[in-house]
Amino acid sequence: MLFMVIERFKDERPGPVGERFRRSGRMMPEGVTYHGSWLDERAMRCFQIMEAASAELLQEWVRKWEDLVEFEIVEVKSAGEFWAQHGG
Repeated sequence: MLFMVIERFKDERPGPVGERFRRSGRMMPEGVTYHGSWLDERAMRCFQIMEAASAELLQEWVRKWEDLVEFEIVEVKSAGEFWAQHGG
């Protein structure tokens, strides 16, 4: 399953997130694959595509970052996959 992970930096402070990332890496649990990320122009939000068998697998990763980041996790499909399933 693919997930769009939207991170909002607490107190609009991306610096502590960058510091932890440089020190400890992404800290992804086994079974979760990172595909890519993008930041908005103000660097207040990060958008990531992750792959995992279930959203529950992402929770171990979320726990390592939730003191610095608020998370929104949305299951997504490619447009081609969506339309193939919905007759489009």
